[in-house]
Amino acid sequence: MIEMRMTGRAALVTGGSKGIGLAIATNFARAGASVAIVARRQKELDEARAAILAAAGATAKVVAISSDIRTADECTRVFKAAEAAFGKVDVIVNNAGTSRAQAFETVTDADWQDDFDLKVFAAIRLCRLAFPGMKQRRWGRIINILNIGAKVPRAASVPTSVSRAAGLALTKVLANEGAPHNVLVNGLHVGLIKSEQHEVRNAKACRNNMEEVYAEMGKNIPIGRVGEAEEFANMALFLASDAGSYVTGTTINVDGGLSPVV
Repeated sequence: MIEMRMTGRAALVTGGSKGIGLAIATNFARAGASVAIVARRQKELDEARAAILAAAGATAKVVAISSDIRTADECTRVFKAAEAAFGKVDVIVNNAGTSRAQAFETVTDADWQDDFDLKVFAAIRLCRLAFPGMKQRRWGRIINILNIGAKVPRAASVPTSVSRAAGLALTKVLANEGAPHNVLVNGLHVGLIKSEQHEVRNAKACRNNMEEVYAEMGKNIPIGRVGEAEEFANMALFLASDAGSYVTGTTINVDGGLSPVV
């Protein structure tokens, strides 16, 4: 039997107040990890922290750090705050970012820069801060949350498909450098997962019956339905625990078979 425990580990999860990030942080806390969740809005962070404690138990160690991690200074502040709270950071989950998909000619330089600052440079900076301690302790896990467009970008999918493809390359580079030190680096590719992003988008389109919307979306997925955030989080828990101790340098589609490539 595989037991996925994280007792004694400390994790930092960006984009941790909602959706996939919240589900991952909750899974980690349930498995015994101390968890720092990072997002911009304090109110949503406080609500997420309360939800994690309700699920994992009042004795769970959870800190909420409000930050916009687009800048180097903020990445440093966030990392130091997590390190101060737990004494170390064993696991980084780079999950910050929303899906921005537009036609190439409509994307400005500012749009490109903003997307790369949030999805690529934030991951680079946090990993650079975490690597020395992970290597010294000879134990570390980095999980980059990507999307299936990183492997197969479609038309009108920029800037997200390009920034996520950069994250894919970063994953392999870090895995190759970290492996000799037992620092394992992997990526998870999102397909269609139930999230607030879909709900907001469809509310703006005056399509408020989300069950009908998700059912329609699910018709194009081989497994026949849209995924749950908890299902995605289960794979993250596997990779972050000792159960995933021989997996590094790979990226896994968690998409119900939606991606046309492995």
